[in-house]
Amino acid sequence: MSLHITLVHGQQQLQQSPSGTSAYLAFPHQYAEGDALQVTVDRVPAYVWVQMDAGLKPALLYVTKSPWVFTIPFNTEREWPYPDGAFLGRNHYAWARLAAPMEIKAQRNWSENSHDQHHDSGAYPHAAANAETRDEPAFYARNAIDGMVANEKHGNYPFQSWGIAGRDDAEFTLTLGHPVQIDELVIVLRADYPHDSHWTSITVAFSDGSDAVLHLQKTADPQHFAIAPRTITGLKLTHLVKDKDASTFPALTELQVFGQAE
Repeated sequence: MSLHITLVHGQQQLQQSPSGTSAYLAFPHQYAEGDALQVTVDRVPAYVWVQMDAGLKPALLYVTKSPWVFTIPFNTEREWPYPDGAFLGRNHYAWARLAAPMEIKAQRNWSENSHDQHHDSGAYPHAAANAETRDEPAFYARNAIDGMVANEKHGNYPFQSWGIAGRDDAEFTLTLGHPVQIDELVIVLRADYPHDSHWTSITVAFSDGSDAVLHLQKTADPQHFAIAPRTITGLKLTHLVKDKDASTFPALTELQVFGQAE
């Protein structure tokens, strides 16, 4: 089993790495709008580690489509959820490698994906929502699984979050893409108090048909919830009950889902 990385602009191939169990691409030019990095795996589904820019954390992806395409972000898509300098300049380095069996079977947070995109790219985990504040990248659902837990402010990096646009019916959907036996959830609320409000409870609807109600506190600390072990491929956060305070802005900084892949 092997993979390679290709830099493309539309249908034009700009550069391609050799194939192997790992690959990298060093690109000594500025990106242009419309550029994308493609990771091609000769057999899918596959567990693949990727890092498409030095400013992003590496991510373990469950890739179901080959090639997996990561579109280079521009304008607010880049400036708001990513660190200064990400995807900028003239010298770029991206890498990918096949995950080792011990990494796949390890107990870990299976919801984290620093490379999640607003659309479903065929690589998981993937976050989506029926409401995102002003449709701005600083409040996309993907921000709640990017591995960043800075929550004492709101807005651009490193304080990006999932904002619900003031919707009482807001729902957040996490697709893992493969079976995971979970046993713990962690919720990190955005805590820019008193600007922010918070949810007093959230219902978690699991893909196996079960559900759980999480009772939350007004705190900036991560809130841990032990979950009776169950095997799921995803979940939905629904019935978000807002505290009866003066603020109108509850938001989610990070959702973590711990368990083992099956």
